[in-house]
Amino acid sequence: MSFLVLLSLAVARHVVAHGSYVGQSPTVADDANWMTRHMAEEHHIADWDAKSFFALHDYNSDGSWQIDEVMRTYGLMDDSNKDMPQDKKLRIGREVIELIDSDGDGLVSRAEWDDYIEAGETLPDMGTGPGHHGDDEYEYEIHHWEKYHDENTKLEDLTHPEDIEHFKKHEEMEREAERIANMAKVAIVDANIPHKFRRRW
Repeated sequence: MSFLVLLSLAVARHVVAHGSYVGQSPTVADDANWMTRHMAEEHHIADWDAKSFFALHDYNSDGSWQIDEVMRTYGLMDDSNKDMPQDKKLRIGREVIELIDSDGDGLVSRAEWDDYIEAGETLPDMGTGPGHHGDDEYEYEIHHWEKYHDENTKLEDLTHPEDIEHFKKHEEMEREAERIANMAKVAIVDANIPHKFRRRW
């Protein structure tokens, strides 16, 4: 699929998804806590409560937060933090869990979360950004498309570096999928035969 076709599909998808509305992050005070900024920037939600925050970030819906869910909420699995060492990511995840995990089982249960919030606490800003934790499409949509484009956007308007990079990635993924599909059609793939078993001519 060509770059222009992909752009056309993107325009169509966003028009259908948004109709005449282009969502924007709610305005938050400069001194807003990290949770408030996260919900505004990452989810475009201004009115929320502790129960909805917990459920939204319980990605596997098992009623507790594991360390990987905390790390994901803080954006530690996103490309924006790809240069952060893994041991620092784990340390941040553990620190956040330890703030809330009153029984020491390494998980944050819904009851522990409720107690933490009722005590007037909030998730701390760990310096990892707003917590990008959606897939590439979601992040592109809420952080770029909704800010700069709308249902009236034409192909020739999609010239921002973010637009070009986003659709370039789509083209690369498509080329790789085609390469794998072509390799699957070949009965024997020479490159997969260990060197010692290759016939010498």
